[in-house]
Amino acid sequence: MTAHVTADFWAALGMRTPARIALGRSGSSLPTDRVLEFSLAHARARDAVHAPFDADGVTAAIRSLGFDTIGVTSAVPDRATYLRRPDLGRVLSDDSRAALRAGGIGPVDLAIVVADGLSSAAIHAQAPLFLAALRPWIAAERWTVGPVAIAQQARVAFGDAVGELMRARAVLVLIGERPGLSSPDSLGLYLTYAPRVGRNDSERNCVSNIRAEGLSHALAAFKLVWLLREALRRGLTGVRLKDDSDMLLVTGKPPSALHQFDADSVGGGDVA
Repeated sequence: MTAHVTADFWAALGMRTPARIALGRSGSSLPTDRVLEFSLAHARARDAVHAPFDADGVTAAIRSLGFDTIGVTSAVPDRATYLRRPDLGRVLSDDSRAALRAGGIGPVDLAIVVADGLSSAAIHAQAPLFLAALRPWIAAERWTVGPVAIAQQARVAFGDAVGELMRARAVLVLIGERPGLSSPDSLGLYLTYAPRVGRNDSERNCVSNIRAEGLSHALAAFKLVWLLREALRRGLTGVRLKDDSDMLLVTGKPPSALHQFDADSVGGGDVA
């Protein structure tokens, strides 16, 4: 900093978090470099919302993991409408509904939807890595999975219609989360038991902030599998299903609700 900039005594703390604290000051205002950093972060967040979704690239990456895929779209005609009409992003397009019905998919244990949401950057960066971490768990549990639906201009509840048409016991939606000023590429997971059109958000479980600077792909897969096992066992998701998976990681001695899980298998034993 120059002699005209007053450093904040919280600066040491500011180096430990991406949150905008300890910015210092220049007279009664912020230092110019801090103002420029904010503008850059804001631009990156806007870009994440408006960047085109590379559905072909995502499809190829997921197919390389051994998953079948199917392309689907919502009733949204373009990105501007998607931002103005969240309701249309929850509805399958007529062509996609017809394709899923004609496919005769199911019944399956799990339907998986990969949706661009509010950050296609998050899907490009995180979705294949998460599914790579999830794949061994699916094989170990012997769950049947429908073709992964690669969804464009979709919201979380879009997965309810896909899961219903696939006759799935549960649906998992991978979606780009609303970008923050320090997290434009954060992936969210939403799990819903017995999916059908009309499900409420209170009937879902969410695992969020999946990215290199947040929750690791391996730990996110572990949490998701724990939730899915409990959902299938107890016949529910949402506010009545509390995520107690951390108890296993902390104590190493699972209660009955955590039976048969091996903490050492999460990310090769590295869950920090």
